[in-house]
Amino acid sequence: MALLNSGDRVTDTLVIDRLLGEGAFAEVHRVRHAYLGLQAMKLFKKVASLEETHQMLGEARLLSTLGHANIVRLFDANTVQTPEGLRGFFTMEYVPGGSLESLMAAYPHGVPTDIAVEVMGQIAGGLAVAHEQDPPIVHRDVTLANVLVGYDGSVMRVRVSDFGLAKRADPFTHMASARGTLVFMAPEVVTNGGYSCASDVWSVGTIAYLLLTGHFPYDDGAGPFASYSFARFNRPLLAPSRYNDEVDPRLDEIVMATLERDPRNRPANAGVLAAALRERREPAARPPDEHARRLAAEALRLYRVPGQLSRATELMEEAIALWPSLREQHLPRLRLWRRGVVM
Repeated sequence: MALLNSGDRVTDTLVIDRLLGEGAFAEVHRVRHAYLGLQAMKLFKKVASLEETHQMLGEARLLSTLGHANIVRLFDANTVQTPEGLRGFFTMEYVPGGSLESLMAAYPHGVPTDIAVEVMGQIAGGLAVAHEQDPPIVHRDVTLANVLVGYDGSVMRVRVSDFGLAKRADPFTHMASARGTLVFMAPEVVTNGGYSCASDVWSVGTIAYLLLTGHFPYDDGAGPFASYSFARFNRPLLAPSRYNDEVDPRLDEIVMATLERDPRNRPANAGVLAAALRERREPAARPPDEHARRLAAEALRLYRVPGQLSRATELMEEAIALWPSLREQHLPRLRLWRRGVVM
């Protein structure tokens, strides 16, 4: 039985609409805000103390540092009295389209290649913001269920959600402990080698491979859970184009790189992956430095224009990814823009 039910009041402005789902640690409700409309609320189920509640709200603290169009937005964090006692919660944007599981169900004969590539690029774009933190934030549980798909008008917008397992990496090794969902885990995670940005990249590659081919990578045909062991990674990996003739050689190359068994041979982080996907889509006619400077200049022009901060942020992110030499000059400003701060 849910801790809170339809009609229960959470705060003066927030009322439970309906239960969306639940897991071992939390319930997710759709809630109605008196002024802001529908939101999603994550309510923690099992806590023993107020201190533990504050620890669980660490996910909200992480989310509050990551402002990006492809990361679910955080609105509020607090505690609420339930029949089982005080419980922590936070509210975030409600995405009515559901997760990538729903997207796959909508295409029983296979997700169109252009949609699969767009999903991959947007996931990478969102994770890139986490990976560029100092030290990096690794998600550790990038799965179909934790990627939400919504639409701005007719344009698809993907949001990475559920940062409940996310963790700041060790500042020296840039590694975090192994957690997550087995079938999306990189080989080094399966063997308890720790989690890195490259391990998140593997998870993105697993999603992309599944969307493009309908198969999990390194699957023997018996299903990913039927024979899941490290030995499965010793099988040769078939390129996505072997299943899907719409996959071009460059896309084959990018996806296969994300699924290299040695993390040193993968894109080092999601920013590198996002840049490779952009390059495939829009090969720059100008030299990278010139094109990047033009993008940065346009971002600097737009950020003071009312309503254009989001677009300016996107352009600056693209400029830095295209030409990393701009990072030192513009990254502090970009971090402020992501939080909606204009200086």
